[in-house]
Amino acid sequence: MFESIRKHSKLAMILLFLLIIPSFILVGIDSTYFSGSSPAVAVVDGHEITQTDWDNAHRQESERLRAQQPNINAALLDTPEARYATLERLVRERVLQAATHKSHLVASDAQLARHLSDIPQIAALRQPDGKLNIEGYKALVATQGLTPEGFEAAMRQELAVNQVLGGVSDTVFSTPAQTKVTLDALLQRREVQLVEFKPASFAAKVEQSPELLEAYYKANVAQFQQPEQASMEYVVLDLASVAAGLTLNEADLRTYYQENLARLAGKEERRARHILINAAKDTPAPERDKAKARAEELLAQLRKAPASFAELAKKSSQDTGSAIQGGDLGFFARGAMVKPFEDAAFALKKDEISELVESEFGYHIIQLTDIKTPRQPSFDELRPRLEAEMRQQQAQRKFAEVAETFSNTVYEQAESLQPVADKLGLKVQTANKVQRKPVPGATGVLANEKFLAALFSEDSISHKRNTEALELGSNQLVAGRITAHQAASTLAFDAVRPQVQKLYVAEKSAELARKEGEARLAAWQVKPETATGLSAPLVLSRDQRQNQAPVLLDAVLSAKTDKLPAWVGVDVGSSGYTLARINRVLPREASEATIEAQRQQQYMQWLTMAETQAYYDFLKTRFKVQMKAPRPAATTEKN
Repeated sequence: MFESIRKHSKLAMILLFLLIIPSFILVGIDSTYFSGSSPAVAVVDGHEITQTDWDNAHRQESERLRAQQPNINAALLDTPEARYATLERLVRERVLQAATHKSHLVASDAQLARHLSDIPQIAALRQPDGKLNIEGYKALVATQGLTPEGFEAAMRQELAVNQVLGGVSDTVFSTPAQTKVTLDALLQRREVQLVEFKPASFAAKVEQSPELLEAYYKANVAQFQQPEQASMEYVVLDLASVAAGLTLNEADLRTYYQENLARLAGKEERRARHILINAAKDTPAPERDKAKARAEELLAQLRKAPASFAELAKKSSQDTGSAIQGGDLGFFARGAMVKPFEDAAFALKKDEISELVESEFGYHIIQLTDIKTPRQPSFDELRPRLEAEMRQQQAQRKFAEVAETFSNTVYEQAESLQPVADKLGLKVQTANKVQRKPVPGATGVLANEKFLAALFSEDSISHKRNTEALELGSNQLVAGRITAHQAASTLAFDAVRPQVQKLYVAEKSAELARKEGEARLAAWQVKPETATGLSAPLVLSRDQRQNQAPVLLDAVLSAKTDKLPAWVGVDVGSSGYTLARINRVLPREASEATIEAQRQQQYMQWLTMAETQAYYDFLKTRFKVQMKAPRPAATTEKN
């Protein structure tokens, strides 16, 4: 049926049009038809978080991480675990917003002002008179797509929300005695002696027969599966491949050189000294007139004796930072000074003295003392960089057009990827033994679950057609095609006999080791003096594991020690069974004052996190949080 529709798509479209339009006329179009109904994935305080909300939030989070870490593996951002973490962050935001609203928490103007002044990028916009450079502030927040009003509203919301958990975290405390009791217990040491019962020592005692091995095979048939796998080919379209296919025009390259020479060569820098007579914009007119008159007097003196500029600046300039240096401001490029000052400085010739220059700080007299002009590199010197920049720019402009061609071609000529590769100059890559889920060590598109899901779709497997063009990252498309498919199957007993025997012996050896260890434990608890084969004494603690398995460490440190020696036995899985005799309980080691202070600080951080998490869990209950999307299955490993 799908093949028929593919071959007669125009006819199918006409028929669908004739069927659908009358139904719209008869029953109308619901408002959700175009917007689509998105299922709820969570509920907070009676308000749903939809799949669309989740998808948008995850896309924004992925884009933020890509911007921060351009080389990050895109596949890591699209795992079920990563997506669920985004949902949990979204739920947390909604919970805290609900708590903020119900508690009527707001941020005052003073709080907002303090918070903004603590942001380094904003603090850098403070001018010598303490006022904020408004134009610079507007430009800064515009980089986040916000107006100053929108940015400040977001900051107010953030400050208000922070009060929810801040009211808990800021009040957490622990007395020195409580801290000491906790750290003493946490860092307590115990002297033990171990006896290990290794499975290898019992392998020779394992009873084997064809019947036993076949019974083990049948009982554990899931371990002997040949997983579903496929051979496939795929084509990737990204900026690098688009750029590689571009041919640069020599004339355009030389024009680009001329247009960007100043940028590529570096900025011209100028060195100047100045005399400032303060007169801020809000200074009353009589005082500004007085300041201007004083500046004109100084300028008249300099016209008569230009060489006295530095000395006069030391005596008369009201810019205390530069006056001591004779008014010297050092070298600066365009953009470093306020506009009137910059325009005047870059209009002067070397050693020339300006007329009065009025700025928001007052009246300046400027003398240009030096000019540092960067060497202009030749076209041939810059050619590699020019070509790289032009290719990147043209590739970005052309990508959308090429992406459409890519998408259309892999769909319209779905029996092969070679046509799209030939048309766009791409390489058809191959891979074998590809599975539905990324295998350990997989990289690139082979580690992307979204791509593998499309590749192993029913249509792709049965007809071996191209997948649709899938967007895996910023400016990256991929399409794949299965060339050979092998369904999952159970391997025959004879084919896996050596593997069956190895697993059977290992399992039975571990059982014998455990039984022997348990028998020795029971006997030595009754008659401790009969214990043999004990290791040399070993001191264990949570910060000194001595390469012991976590399960053994936990057993030793949690065992009752009201009567010593005490015995514990631990099943360490494939490593066998270990007995530990606890001889002594030792206090934690004394440490330097700095280390002790760090430990106490760490304990307070743990306590604060625990209290904050407990309060957040209470808020989740209060606002009736429901997680409708299932949590991804956790991957567990045996120690």
